[in-house]
Amino acid sequence: MASARRAAYRHAVNREFLDEAPLAARVADRVTTFMGSWRFIAIQTAIVVAWIAGNVYLLFDFDPFPFILLNLAFSTQAAYAAPLILLAGNRAALRDRMTLEHAADEADIEEKQNEQLLTGNTEILRRVEALEGRILELERNILARLDSGRPPSG
Repeated sequence: MASARRAAYRHAVNREFLDEAPLAARVADRVTTFMGSWRFIAIQTAIVVAWIAGNVYLLFDFDPFPFILLNLAFSTQAAYAAPLILLAGNRAALRDRMTLEHAADEADIEEKQNEQLLTGNTEILRRVEALEGRILELERNILARLDSGRPPSG
């Protein structure tokens, strides 16, 4: 997934968008990318299991049941995660819009090129048609002269 994301960012529009991003926006992108990963889920799960097991079996005994400190940690994490996710989502929407606008501009250029090619092909076909008509006319003249018994003239 990360390599696919990096490949998408190689496009000039996305590189420009990332290079010009303020530090806070780049941090938000990285944090939300990490928080949306399986690695984060595994690490958080391991920490929660260790926290609960350590406090239940009195290995730590700093947050006894009902784990109020753990609840506070989750609340704090959620309080920071939500705005970061919104910020990263807004940036993703902006990046997508810029990419679509760039793609539309490229499509317009390609359409103009296709129109030029079509015009050129149409002109070539007209000339071929004119040459074909000229060849048919010369062929008729030759056949007419052969039928009349006269030698063809140059």
